[in-house]
Amino acid sequence: MIQQILETKEVAKYLQARDLVDRYKKVKNHILAGHVSGAQLRKRKPSTDDIWYFRINKKYRAFAYLDNITLKVFHIDDHQ
Repeated sequence: MIQQILETKEVAKYLQARDLVDRYKKVKNHILAGHVSGAQLRKRKPSTDDIWYFRINKKYRAFAYLDNITLKVFHIDDHQ
């Protein structure tokens, strides 16, 4: 179970610039509460890269590395 989600400074700036902070925090709280299906947390293919992603909204996805109980978000992608 994921107990902590961390973001890089670049990710925080990106979220703020696109007014996604509130939506990101909502999804982050869902994941921390164990509701990973609602956040659509999935392992990205190829699974050997060990990169996970989750949906922020219909347009944006967050990419992260999973380190035991910590999810480290390193990139936000415009899915469209």
